[in-house]
Amino acid sequence: MASSATRSGLRSLAARAAPLRRRMSSSVHDDAYETAKWEKITYAGIVTCTLLAAYNLSKGHPHFEEPPAYPYLHIRNKEFPWGPDGLFETKDHH
Repeated sequence: MASSATRSGLRSLAARAAPLRRRMSSSVHDDAYETAKWEKITYAGIVTCTLLAAYNLSKGHPHFEEPPAYPYLHIRNKEFPWGPDGLFETKDHH
């Protein structure tokens, strides 16, 4: 008798403690609407950023005069193995 009462009590406790299904506040329609909305926003952002980048890259940029050739900028005690200039520098030697 005690075991059937214990089983009955455990069943009712388990039924109250763990619901079988989690209830969500939004419906499936709302989720589909939000997904479609953010997909459209994403595509609009991609197009906007692409057009803005193309516009910015197509404009010219200012070219400044060469800075003065200060002697202390290229102090080298030993020549590089590839020549007197840096690896990515190309200068005319007259």
